[in-house]
Amino acid sequence: MKDLFERIVKDKGPLGKWAKQAEGYYVFPKLEGEISNRMMFNGKEVITWSINDYLGLANHPDVRKADAEAAAEYGMAYPMGARMMSGHTKYHEQLEEECAAFVEKEAAYLVNFGYQGMVSAIDALVTKHDVIVYDIDSHACIIDGVRLHHGKRFTYQHNDVESLEKNLQRATKIAEETGGGILVISEGVFGMRGEQGKLKEIVALKEKYNFRFLVDDAHGFGTLGEGGRGAGFEQGVQDDIDVYFATFAKSMAGIGAFFAADKDIIQYLQYNMRSQMFAKSLPMPMVKGALKRLDMLRTMPELKEKLVPASFGQQQISQSAAILVFAVRTDFGMDYIDQFFKDMSTKRQIPLENLEGYKNFMKGSFANKSEDEISSWATKQVYLTMGHMLASLAALQIDACPMEGLDPQAYDKILDLDAKHLKTIIAMPIGVRAPDDASATALKVRKDLSDIIIDL
Repeated sequence: MKDLFERIVKDKGPLGKWAKQAEGYYVFPKLEGEISNRMMFNGKEVITWSINDYLGLANHPDVRKADAEAAAEYGMAYPMGARMMSGHTKYHEQLEEECAAFVEKEAAYLVNFGYQGMVSAIDALVTKHDVIVYDIDSHACIIDGVRLHHGKRFTYQHNDVESLEKNLQRATKIAEETGGGILVISEGVFGMRGEQGKLKEIVALKEKYNFRFLVDDAHGFGTLGEGGRGAGFEQGVQDDIDVYFATFAKSMAGIGAFFAADKDIIQYLQYNMRSQMFAKSLPMPMVKGALKRLDMLRTMPELKEKLVPASFGQQQISQSAAILVFAVRTDFGMDYIDQFFKDMSTKRQIPLENLEGYKNFMKGSFANKSEDEISSWATKQVYLTMGHMLASLAALQIDACPMEGLDPQAYDKILDLDAKHLKTIIAMPIGVRAPDDASATALKVRKDLSDIIIDL
């Protein structure tokens, strides 16, 4: 017999085997400072792409105030115990009722963590007689939940409705033999791809096949649909989603999650989700904080809605999945050049003295330039960057629309760019074009190639 830990020491797993090379940088990085698009990492300021604070609520003064007041009043221990025992409060009920109303379902059930909740919910919803059919690119929490299933399970190719239907046919045959049912699982927005699940197309298959539909909308909640109600509203199929799931960890910048469905289904989950039945209740500051965040989702317009008037009413600003605003620095000077070359020396592992000639050349080039000349140069760099971005997005099959039709000063004010020493140059809504967008297929008005290419 082997020592149990012998294998663990020799084989650290698919990620663990890279720990020596990756830890502290690629994994378990230490980000410091206020949650923002720029944070401190290894002693220097870096651009941060990995923050889930989609709507910027994490540092909103009203949110910080609500969190602080709840923590001061209740501490982090209250309520003590599991919901079924001593950890149930009127505020937990209130949050559930408001979440259910927001996504237009009969009832909702609050869970401590999204990952934990999804694993446990899948385990509770199916028996060994049932069949699960799920997208191959589903989040790890879905995969782990499916792994607990003792019955048959099938994956379909990502967002491939034809592949889904083939697997539904297989699942139907098995379910008819076992006397079970079928659970189909998709995401509202796939976190690793940034694209919506084909919820509308999946729902349409209910006319041919008997299945129930579970949607993980962690990334769509708060960002898509009317008022941020999620991907189901975005695609007009919320009523046909049998079990809707959303987290507070993304748009609401908090902790916790909820399931929403018919009352009977929610009651079943309340009494059969083992991860919640035997787990401490979500602490009160988290609950009260979530109530405040949800209220802000309902009552406060999204930031991008504020940008529509500053974009001369162009609706792609509010309809896009995200907006990239390209800006130039207004504090460009000798100190900035010095820091640039210090960063170059560090990143490229080139002795700083070897870069002195290049640095002095740059300083000399800018020493006699006016602010307008420097701004013109910086603007050209922005457009070069935008060109690279357009090519990268196209390679990922993501649509983009560069826009100069905006009021830069208004953008600067709305986005508080002046305080960051930045000035708006151009905006770029990105996402996936709507199938009924006539402008996407309209003929482009352009010069003939013969008019712009000179044959030497």
